[in-house]
Amino acid sequence: MDDKVSLLEAYNKADYPIGGNGKRNVQVLKEVIENTDGNTDSDMYGKGKVIEDFQTKMARYLGKESAVFFPSGTMAQQIALRIWCDEKQLKKVAYHPLCHLEIHEEKGLRELHRIESVLLANEERMISLEDVLNMTEEVACVLLELPQREIGGQLPPFEVLEAISAHCRGSGIKLHLDGARLFEILPYYGKSASDICALFDSVYVSFYKGVGGIAGAILAGDEAFTSQSKVWKRRHGGDLISLYPYILSSDYYFEQRLPKMERYYREAIELAERFNACHAIATKPLTPVCNMFHVHANVSKDRLEKALISVYAESGIGLTAFLRETGETTCMFEVNMGDRYANVPKDKLSNAFRLLDEKMQSTE
Repeated sequence: MDDKVSLLEAYNKADYPIGGNGKRNVQVLKEVIENTDGNTDSDMYGKGKVIEDFQTKMARYLGKESAVFFPSGTMAQQIALRIWCDEKQLKKVAYHPLCHLEIHEEKGLRELHRIESVLLANEERMISLEDVLNMTEEVACVLLELPQREIGGQLPPFEVLEAISAHCRGSGIKLHLDGARLFEILPYYGKSASDICALFDSVYVSFYKGVGGIAGAILAGDEAFTSQSKVWKRRHGGDLISLYPYILSSDYYFEQRLPKMERYYREAIELAERFNACHAIATKPLTPVCNMFHVHANVSKDRLEKALISVYAESGIGLTAFLRETGETTCMFEVNMGDRYANVPKDKLSNAFRLLDEKMQSTE
């Protein structure tokens, strides 16, 4: 393999890229269409059987009175927080410093809705009950992200969630769930989606992450909440004339992959053990609690990239397509388990990690 090839190119050329469910190409939609009745009517501006049936289905699954389909989670969550702030006439919400709304949305919550954020905990750990109990500022809503993606997909004990929920309800604070990866955490907690969602006043779930759909999200809660969310969805331009490609793919891959979440979780634990056996590499968390985790390496980004490209060429196994520099001599990447991993021959995988361990030792 050419030494000048990029890590992404090397990953894509590997015989067995291990991450996710496969390439996000037109085949994702083609498979859905091939398994859908061509006479199915489109939705129109948020109405119609295809969208209403799916909303009803997801409301039941999540244990909520009602649900609304959104083209994006960014739109859905900003609207959820706006509704709760308006209800309390207080434009302050609390969440983790690495919450998606805080670091990935160009200050949308503040610029579009004039809502201020109160940051709980710190960037190294989950929000605890004490963080919520010790808030010095009054807020309309607390948002919890499960799992906390930016710190490796960590989760608090279920008892902590119950305690935070009880405190918020007793204090008149709404509790919102950023459940972008809700389906992926069910095996760890050993709970149903409705068991977890019962602790929250509103819930957002995504259909393009572990589920692997094209795009789309569900926002669920009681009827009064979702009725308001539909108004805000229209104001945000979320009522496209048709959302059916997103809805159909969300429903199709939800059915296909929800039963596999236990397998993805167990495979994440297995793969993390392999990474942790390599020199100068450690996963966060050490033992994954869902289908994703982070891999941290005590070598520079440039050195790890060269080592990985060599491993891919020699073994045919692709471990990651991207690296993030965390310091002059440290870097990291994220691993998400999906359909691909089950197809990787174990002998080839073992060889790839043997090579990686050797190359990590030679980088010092």
